[in-house]
Amino acid sequence: MLQGLVEAGVEYIVVGGAAGVILGAPIVTLDLDIVHRRTPDNVDRLHAWLLAHGAYHRFDLANRRLPPGRDLLLGQGHLNLQTDLGKLDVLCELGPDEDYENLLADTVLVENDTMRLRVLGLRRLIAVKARTGRPKDRAVLPLLMATLDEQERR
Repeated sequence: MLQGLVEAGVEYIVVGGAAGVILGAPIVTLDLDIVHRRTPDNVDRLHAWLLAHGAYHRFDLANRRLPPGRDLLLGQGHLNLQTDLGKLDVLCELGPDEDYENLLADTVLVENDTMRLRVLGLRRLIAVKARTGRPKDRAVLPLLMATLDEQERR
């Protein structure tokens, strides 16, 4: 998914558990969470990629496999999607005033031979997870904090 989104030219920040994994935390996650830039051109690229990968809302109780609408990608909510590549949560923002532009200062660039990713830094990720208060987020906090401590010692 990450490579495909990069190749499609989608501007996004990896957040959630996947951000922790990319930054070295020994956690397990079953989905990819991203915050995308909500400009019309970027949303068009993301929307096209989602449709090409059969994306649909995974929490639709009627199981109608409804594809995400472009208008929702320009909005403020969270879209919990299933694609042919796995689960993808597209977050327009993490919370009030926490959209792509407002998160940029708290991101790090991670690169390899094939792609360059913008990932939410551990310090901000810890703050976000602590604020949500969900049991699954509280469970990973010690691992994220230990990873941050270890990285700062180095």
